[in-house]
Amino acid sequence: MSLSASDPTAPAVALVAALTGAGRWLAVAESCSGGLLAAAITDVAGASRCFHGGVVSYANQAKAGWLGVDLALIDAHGAVSPEVAEAMVAGLLATTPADLACAITGIAGPGGGTAEKPVGLVYIGIGDAGGVAVHRCHFDGDRAAVRAATVDRALALLLACVSGGAA
Repeated sequence: MSLSASDPTAPAVALVAALTGAGRWLAVAESCSGGLLAAAITDVAGASRCFHGGVVSYANQAKAGWLGVDLALIDAHGAVSPEVAEAMVAGLLATTPADLACAITGIAGPGGGTAEKPVGLVYIGIGDAGGVAVHRCHFDGDRAAVRAATVDRALALLLACVSGGAA
């Protein structure tokens, strides 16, 4: 699935239909995508039947305060890490009535990258009562392209999860 100029909502439409059909509720926590995932989902009529809500936890203090991510974990691994993505998912599942959660943390650029963590590195965590899977992604392009690709991948991963695939 890909966000396209002809139908940018197609992946989100499919996700909302799948979530509604499965009777599931989704919550999201976003850092580098800045609310674009929540916006894509809420652009779909009927999303209120399956989307609990989202938080843009851009600052480390927001990750800690709103999602319960331990600042020591961030200090040890960095905000852009699989450990923090997993903790963000766990925080959503603990603090919302959602039974499915997605968290995004990454480096959209143009600055902030290092040799170890380059611009375009994104971790997408998806979890439910059965556990959390964290997907490491690397997207090329400018800030807008990285953010759009992140949302596209998150929607595809969520749809696969709801449709019976692994998170």
